[in-house]
Amino acid sequence: MIGLIQNETLYEYDIRSLILAFCIGEKIELSSEGDDNSIYDFICRVFCDEEETLLELRTGESVISEKVRGDFRDKRNFKNSLKAALYRLLSCYFQKELPWGTLNGIRPTKLVFEDCLRGKSRADMQAKLCRDYLVSEEKADLCVSVGIKETELLKNITYESGYSLYVGIPFCPSTCLYCSFTSYPISAYREYADHYLDALIREIHYIGEQYRDREMISLYVGGGTPTTLSPEQLERLFGELKRCFDFGRVREITVEAGRPDSITAEKLSVLSENGVTRISINPQTMNNDTLRKIGRNHTAEDVADSFHAARKAGFDNINMDTICGLPGEGIRELETTFKALGELEPDSITVHALAIKRSAPLNQMRDQFSCGADDEMIRFAQRACFDLGMEPYYMYRQKNIPGNFENTGFSLEEKECLYNILIMEELHDIIAAGAGASSKIVGGRRNIQRVENLKDVRQYTERIEEMILRKDKLLKSMC
Repeated sequence: MIGLIQNETLYEYDIRSLILAFCIGEKIELSSEGDDNSIYDFICRVFCDEEETLLELRTGESVISEKVRGDFRDKRNFKNSLKAALYRLLSCYFQKELPWGTLNGIRPTKLVFEDCLRGKSRADMQAKLCRDYLVSEEKADLCVSVGIKETELLKNITYESGYSLYVGIPFCPSTCLYCSFTSYPISAYREYADHYLDALIREIHYIGEQYRDREMISLYVGGGTPTTLSPEQLERLFGELKRCFDFGRVREITVEAGRPDSITAEKLSVLSENGVTRISINPQTMNNDTLRKIGRNHTAEDVADSFHAARKAGFDNINMDTICGLPGEGIRELETTFKALGELEPDSITVHALAIKRSAPLNQMRDQFSCGADDEMIRFAQRACFDLGMEPYYMYRQKNIPGNFENTGFSLEEKECLYNILIMEELHDIIAAGAGASSKIVGGRRNIQRVENLKDVRQYTERIEEMILRKDKLLKSMC
């Protein structure tokens, strides 16, 4: 447990985030000078005044400190200096460095994307990340590569006047051990799925009316696992989507067919006939022992069979997700996974570092498993993607990733996912329908407002008019 003493709270979020990047899962409590602080593993003390800020880390009688010159109230110019000083203290205390330095946000490429638009050179952008944010040279190179790729892909797209649509299907064959998304076992909710679709379609019709004068750039149907729906339900869903939106103008339509145990030839046919251009078939691992351990009711052979069926159905843009650091896995298991993926030849691969979310079942079972990625695993997976002729095109980070790593999407040329880029860079409205879906509406000067749908599938269904009213209120307020 960690104690935090501060005389000003302006930077509390930044301080907490940086401490937790070094010690994931620990608890931080606010404390005061006169309290009994012996209960803490260490104390972080931050004392701000107009000319100088003092930072200290205390353990018993041992104290390390650093001073930061400048007026703490000037947040724009002071924050990076404060975080850099705290980082140096924490790095000294824990005897380690973080690959992403002081960057805590989930979108590090936003810094690069903006600089790309300003015409900054690659060398200048990398130097800025290393100098101002203490990012490692390796991660700075990756971040800049992604930012440049994003800029190239979007240069001929009028994304600012358009929008993207997300449709959430919150059902899965089973819940994976690491999963924290809104999902419900289809076996228990099969009879309820039609009621859910009734509500979802009402929300879709509302969105279609509100956005009738704008171009939909991308459509993403995620979850959960959308292909847990029956062929008839998928046909109904896409029939309504085509009634509400102009599929003739949309640049891409992605469907998460993530679980091989939810895919059939008939469902693939429905998706293909309704204009879906990109699907994900996500093994996470191609090791059967791990698949059983994480709660997946399929084998690596099932993944390959589903992939071949999708190719036979005409899909020429198939993504596959992998996770580094799954319970019990190391380099040998990653070698098995990427050897199998290389034989399948997908069009894109997303390399995730395992994030242990608070609401995931794995978080309650951490003592039972050895898990979490290390630097060697991430490098191996990313190098394997390069060896398959892919380049990184989008990236994001998550809290609670042991090792302070990132998730990176790699793809072959012209097989990138625009939706992934647009949502990460927050470049236009992402309007979302479905249980647990989160809409992000971009106002003037990139003022982003969010509106959330209820996560509980029954509550969402029964209160659909309230979900629509929430959107209506926000959209009208931003006109």
